[in-house]
Amino acid sequence: MSYGQQGYGGGYGGAPGGGYGGGGYAAPPGPPGGYGGGGPGPGGFAPMPSGPPPGADPQLWSWFTAVDTDRSGHITVHELQKALINGDWTPFDLDTVKLLMTIFDTDRSGTIGFNEFAGLWKYIKDWQNVYRHFDRDRSGAIDTNELHEALRQFGYNLSPQLIQLVERKYGESRDFPPTPPPLWSEELTNLPDVGVDVLKGSGPGVGARSDGITFDRFVRACVVIKQVTESFQRLDTDRDGWVQINYEQFMHTVLSLP
Repeated sequence: MSYGQQGYGGGYGGAPGGGYGGGGYAAPPGPPGGYGGGGPGPGGFAPMPSGPPPGADPQLWSWFTAVDTDRSGHITVHELQKALINGDWTPFDLDTVKLLMTIFDTDRSGTIGFNEFAGLWKYIKDWQNVYRHFDRDRSGAIDTNELHEALRQFGYNLSPQLIQLVERKYGESRDFPPTPPPLWSEELTNLPDVGVDVLKGSGPGVGARSDGITFDRFVRACVVIKQVTESFQRLDTDRDGWVQINYEQFMHTVLSLP
């Protein structure tokens, strides 16, 4: 197999700006000893902090607590999915949310804490800027030409056939029903623009028809292409664009992908 007319893909793909994809920050350590409170007795879980951690951005902390609906101090994949929406008010694709959790759950707890959430916040913000840059017609979806140009600038020289395959895999064509915003969105829309724009991508608006790749799927497509290319690079030791692998290597490579 071969890839790219000019060699490997590089640059962006996984994390705009080059500094995030591996994962946020470590979660803050838990209280010693496993008990809450300072007096004798069986104890229990440590109480939730009443305010943001020292040095934390209060605005970001307010968003974290809004997403953390069960007040556990950590965000689950389903809580995160409810908080992330596209510009047409549709929720993020669950597979994309799971991919984001994998990237930023640095302590492998299955949830993300506040510091991990801060890394995720910036990651999504950076991806929004990338998405807006390539959505030249401001349709709220990435079409074939825009996808080709984005991947080309990222360093991935995919053939037209592969571009079409990516678009078929990650694109959607549907009529969006008028969907109300999340229950807490009215409160959040009163926050500064930086808050409103982070969790909501640009889009054509409710009730509109969109053909192409939405923000959430665009992020996943780029991250997957980056990881597939890196998996191929590890096998292509002589860097000639060809590999010969056995069934075991093939299955291991495929099953290791997101």
